[in-house]
Amino acid sequence: MVIQTRRARATRPYTCMKLSSYLRQFLEHLEIERGRSSMTIRNYEFYLQRFIDWAKDPEPKELTGDLVRQYRLYLNRLEDGRGGTLKKSTQNYHLISLRTFLKYLAKIDVKSLAPEKIELAKQGSRDVSFLESVDLSRLLEAPEQSDAPQIIKLRDRAVLELFFSTGMRVSELASLKTSMVNLDRDEFTVRGKGDKTRVVFLSNQAKHAIASYLEKRDDKSPFLFVRHDRAVGASRSLKDNDEKEIGALTPRSIERLVQRYAAMAGITKHVSPHTLRHSFATDLLINGADIRSVQAMLGHSSITTTQIYTHVTNQQLRDVHKAFHGKTMDEEES
Repeated sequence: MVIQTRRARATRPYTCMKLSSYLRQFLEHLEIERGRSSMTIRNYEFYLQRFIDWAKDPEPKELTGDLVRQYRLYLNRLEDGRGGTLKKSTQNYHLISLRTFLKYLAKIDVKSLAPEKIELAKQGSRDVSFLESVDLSRLLEAPEQSDAPQIIKLRDRAVLELFFSTGMRVSELASLKTSMVNLDRDEFTVRGKGDKTRVVFLSNQAKHAIASYLEKRDDKSPFLFVRHDRAVGASRSLKDNDEKEIGALTPRSIERLVQRYAAMAGITKHVSPHTLRHSFATDLLINGADIRSVQAMLGHSSITTTQIYTHVTNQQLRDVHKAFHGKTMDEEES
């Protein structure tokens, strides 16, 4: 009888539980079952906690379409801390998090608002920043013009070449280990968003740059790109007995590295590792690659994400227009 009572308690629906009561187990679901990164989970927690605080932690059954509409008004008018309001994309991140949370509640049989009732804000077309070939060449050569020790010049050239050769995200590049990159082959596997793997390919320039850098390394760090001591100008980060302290370059330090060389190359617009990712995709499309192949090489789950690069076809469309438009009228006039 006691066992039956306990079982009944365990299976009784949590009709009186507040929304916040499900947040922790939802975040654990994202980590364990969905394989989301720690950064993604922190973002979900931030967005959902904002909604819970704004709505005064209602029960799931108290969520209504009108409540979500009021929340969208709140987000649309919320200041971003710089005197403006939240971007439409940021507003949508809040709504996507809430919609995913509601899908989870439905999965565990907790009655609430249907996820499909949440519509996202319409966004304008996204501008993609990429480098023209001249600027890109100057950027790739910039490390050689710096006054850094040779080991740092070689490392930084290898970083830039690898970005442009593979289109990797900065987090993916920062986590690379030497054992993952076989220079006898032109390809290797990286693990990206959502713990998904994909194959990336090495250009001859990237292979040469990485090989030159590794040849100068005499530390035993497992990471492909590590910190080096500028002060001593040595080809190692630390002494052998301090080897355990040798660490990989962080994503933030790589971002600063790219920005520094962009300034040295005389490039006036903001340049980030993602600019090199955009340049990689743009270069492929300009030279005739199909968008599905580019999608696979970038590791995009949806073709919609890759379609932001279709701006590069403008020149091709212009050539088609010149070649074929108005031909009949020209013939009639002649």
